[in-house]
This record gives sequence, structure tokens and C-alpha cells, in this order.
Amino acid sequence: MAPRAGGQTYGFPMYCASWLPLAHIIKPSPSADVVVDADASPAPSSPPPRPMVVLGGGGGEGRSGVPNALVVAALDPAAAGAPPALSPEPVFRLGTEEQVPYRMAVHPRGDGVLCAFPNGCRLVRWESPEGDNPHSLVLRSDQEALVKLNDVGLQLAVSFSGEGSILATGGEDGHLRVFKWPGMETVIEEPDAETSVKDLSFSSDEMFLVVNRSSGPSRVWDLKSSEAVANLPREQGEIFGFCRFSTKSDNSQILFVTAMQGDYGKIISWNTTSWTRIGSKKVTRDAISAFSVSPDGTLLAIGTIEGSISVLGSRDMRVVLTVKKAHLGIVTTLAFSQDSRALLSTSFDSTARVTSTESPKSDGISLWSMVLAIILGILVYYYMQHKENF
Repeated sequence: MAPRAGGQTYGFPMYCASWLPLAHIIKPSPSADVVVDADASPAPSSPPPRPMVVLGGGGGEGRSGVPNALVVAALDPAAAGAPPALSPEPVFRLGTEEQVPYRMAVHPRGDGVLCAFPNGCRLVRWESPEGDNPHSLVLRSDQEALVKLNDVGLQLAVSFSGEGSILATGGEDGHLRVFKWPGMETVIEEPDAETSVKDLSFSSDEMFLVVNRSSGPSRVWDLKSSEAVANLPREQGEIFGFCRFSTKSDNSQILFVTAMQGDYGKIISWNTTSWTRIGSKKVTRDAISAFSVSPDGTLLAIGTIEGSISVLGSRDMRVVLTVKKAHLGIVTTLAFSQDSRALLSTSFDSTARVTSTESPKSDGISLWSMVLAIILGILVYYYMQHKENF
């Protein structure tokens, strides 16, 4: 199947994806450390690495013929006016045998990528080989890490905190586990056989963790005391989905929670001091299947089961960009790039797409400026032709 415009396919349904923190992964070029003679020509420096993503998915167990894999792909250099796109040839591909990576969390300081498989979690480490191509990446499974998560079943939500010092996982069986990283000392453990964990999110200051379950309220945990400090109730008919903290321009935080209510998908905002609702807006008539908040806090993104993507302003929740049928199947993952200028999306249709979130820029003079100049010219001409009548 050929990829849709702006999309790229790697031969398997995609369940999870993330941008890579290359500054913490790629080794500096050896030439950068070489001291040269002042009179000698400067040593050529290698260009900065292209932004990269890691994608996970596959055909599952059995003999479907569709591989299970993790793929690292780089962003192709965009030609002038061309939309961003991933390279058709991956940087590296790691087969995962009979195990499908359903969820992933990339460590923000480059410790690796945690993958959630049907029977438990596994850590995959990065290796940045030296040589002719210092910008290549290799993945190696670390069999000795994450012993506490080897046989815990499928984890539907996995996340590292912003600084990477805490890891949280939430299981299909309802078990919430929170650990210090990398020592894996337990911070919080909450079994709940009556629900499944749907999503979780750390505040940027690593003080709070919010957990959404398949029923009941969203629960806020204080990570220092390891105690639940608030329950965020649902209104009648609401079914909570995703949750994400966001940092505002004044460095205060706000919590966004997606919900379905009847035929509408909505986004609810919460004050993170009083834990009260401060806003709510219906944003789609399709079920929300993916959600993300930009690192700079200015944008929200939703993906739907119909394959469409919408980007909204975080202050007023007005839609600033919509891509109808960006994918042929359910949008499974959304992730903003570190600079908030691009949005990665993946789908069951085996495609990964990168969408620019930047406002279109003119080549010097805006359309409105041109219109005003024309109007002014007409007025001046009219005045010069009839100035004796004034």
C-alpha cells in the first residue's frame, strides 16, 4: 500500500512512536575534540544530525507475515515549500520476534526506550557507533534491566518524568507502579483489579502524577509523599481518556484531560493548585484516539479513530490546523517535536506522518500589506485626478 501524502510506511501497523533526544544520544564528532594548528585549515565539521523518531508495532503473534519491530527513522531535509517527511529508508531496524511493542517511553536523557510488550516491559539501549557515519544509531536489548517489569503483563501507559528520574507504568490489569530511575525503588504501587489504567502524566516539576483509569475519577498523586491528593470527578456521561500536564508562559501548570460525552470529544482543563475545572470545550464528533501537548505549552493535538488530526491553541482551544484523513486508520500516537514545530502521527494503516505546525510565512510582504498598498495607490490616483474639486 502506498503511503498517503506526507506519510511514510515501514511495513507494519504502528502502535507507538516518539521523537529522540539526539543531544543526549549522538556522540560528538571526533574531529570536534582535535586541536589543530592555528595556521592550518580548520578541520571540517560534520553537519548536525537530522531529527529522528522511533516507531514500534507489528502484526502480533502467529504467522501473519507482518513483522514486529522497532524502527529508527530520520526526517528528510525539506525542500523549499515542501512539507516535512520521514526518510523511506530507516536508520536502523530491530526485530522483536513474536512480541509486539504496544507502548513506549523514551528516556529524556538518552538512557534508552522502554517498550511495553504483551507479557511485560523491556529496555532497549542506544548505541551511537563511531566511524564514517557518526549520526547512525543502533538498538540493543538490555536483558538485565527492568527485572521488576519482565512478567507484569501488558502496560497500557508508560512514561518517564521530564528529567527522567521517575518511571511510571499502568497495566491492563489496573496495577499502577511508580519507580525511581534508574534504581527502580518503588515510589507508588496501587493494584486495582476492577479497572485498567488508560493514561498517566507527570507534571514538569516532578511533583505530581495524574492517572486516568477506565472508570472512576482521574487521580492526582503527590510524588514526594506517595499519597493521592485529589480526585478529579467526571460530569454526567463523561468518559475520561488521555491526560497531559502543560506549562504556561508564566511557568505555572495546567492539566488537560480528554473525554467523550455522548457524540462529542472534548478537552477539559484543570487548575493544578485547587484541582478544579477551569474550562471545557467540545472539539470533535469522532472518538479521540490520541492526544499530545507541545513542549512550549502553546498547542494541543488530537487524533481520531477516523484518521484525522487537529491542532488547537492551548489558550482558547481554537483549531489552528486540521488534516482530514491524515491516515486511513485509527491514529495511534501523536508526539510534538522538541521545538514544537512538527507533529508526528502514526496509525494502524502502517503509516507515520510528520505535519508542520508552523504558521505559513510570506516571502516578505503579507497579502494584507499588498491589498492596503493597492487601495492607497487608488486613493492617491483619484485625489490627483480630482484635486481641483477638493
